[in-house]
Amino acid sequence: MMDLGLKGKLALVTASSGGIGEAIARVLAGEGVRVIVSGRSQESVEKAQTRIRNAVSNADLLSLVGDLGTAAGAEVAIAAFPDVDILVNNLGIYEAKPFAEIPDEDWQRLFDINVMSGVRLSRHYLPRMIERNSGRIIFISSESGVQIPPEMVHYGMTKSCQLAIARGMSEWTKGTKVTVNTVMPGPTLTEGVEAFIAGMDEAGAADEAAQRRFIQTHRNTSLTQRLGDPVEIGATVAFLASQWAGSTNGAAVRAEGGLLRSLV
Repeated sequence: MMDLGLKGKLALVTASSGGIGEAIARVLAGEGVRVIVSGRSQESVEKAQTRIRNAVSNADLLSLVGDLGTAAGAEVAIAAFPDVDILVNNLGIYEAKPFAEIPDEDWQRLFDINVMSGVRLSRHYLPRMIERNSGRIIFISSESGVQIPPEMVHYGMTKSCQLAIARGMSEWTKGTKVTVNTVMPGPTLTEGVEAFIAGMDEAGAADEAAQRRFIQTHRNTSLTQRLGDPVEIGATVAFLASQWAGSTNGAAVRAEGGLLRSLV
């Protein structure tokens, strides 16, 4: 097994009390990383920690309770953990809504949560990483940031913003051992995505048949023809956080099942 060189590192994974974030936290914990599990309630954080420890018996987990989609929540996180080795900006929300029916408030809400949450934390941690000449910042974007889904244009906009921000931030790391990258998952099998699929499915289902219908109808360029496994995203993040990924910087790394047809 390849040693990723992550043992003893401290990672903050935002929105890690479920879904992709929890899977990332679990994979990192399995590599010996001290993981800050974050969520909006103490109960959700504790339940996620229990699930992670059931999978990784020696997991070294810390807690962060707060709404990181707000400036006040970011301040709480920074005060509790002034320095981290790895920051994974995973927090994000999505919804399906016809473009003409998306009010200003929804555009702003998704921008504040999906984009500004990562901006605020990165604005604090990036300079400190550069000063130490060590650190990893990883944004969890989406293939929707490149191939904007017509059923949620405002969500796609926020994912495009993350790609741009991460690339711009990486320019500040020139000549250092700090990297800033983005991971682009495709539709991934989480409870939230199951509910999303049920909301779009004519039969209101989210079973395997409904998942196939969703892929064939809305993401038919997928080469895997299935929803992704959250652990696959966690493994991609773990590699980008590792000692072996030092030459990967300013990159948008695909983990979307071959859905995107563009060469770059």
